[in-house]
Amino acid sequence: MKRTPLLLVLTLPLAGCISFGAAPPPSLLTLEPTSEIAVGQVRSTAGARTVQVQSLTVAQALATPRVPVQATPTTVAYVKDAVWSEPPARLFARLLGDTLSARTGRVVLSGAQALTDPGAQLGGDLRAFGLDATERVAVVTYDATLIRGQSTIVQKRRFEAKVPVGTIDAASAGPALNQAANQVATDVADWVGR
Repeated sequence: MKRTPLLLVLTLPLAGCISFGAAPPPSLLTLEPTSEIAVGQVRSTAGARTVQVQSLTVAQALATPRVPVQATPTTVAYVKDAVWSEPPARLFARLLGDTLSARTGRVVLSGAQALTDPGAQLGGDLRAFGLDATERVAVVTYDATLIRGQSTIVQKRRFEAKVPVGTIDAASAGPALNQAANQVATDVADWVGR
């Protein structure tokens, strides 16, 4: 019985040394569409064309929730405390879907839904989604692929937006990347069309 208090006293100093993971960042980044769908608006494939936004491929530097910084042409680092709420490819694909729906009137379908109504298919590679320290800009580069309707012809086009950033930090990264992502999504929606 006397040993229990002694063991507790001896283990208390260790409590401050034990860590079960990295400290969480102060906040998480996300994307907010500038073109929004009205709440309660019904979309139907009976009166509108469809589009499916497929999963985007990304380089390994973007397959993480961290925000990459192109420090030199051959060096990538990450912005301290800048962490996405989900992988950038998923966030950008959702932003594309919202922007396409709002700007074109198309019904955006998931993979399973597209089996019943195979409209246009939009996919591609998210090539850049981070900061460039040499130019001091946020960069979003998307190589889009598009198959229109029942066609077997694949169209490919590169979209890019650069937004200036004052400093390379978490506070600047989120708003600048959101603006660049929305600009690219708007350009893609205009290309896909109604």
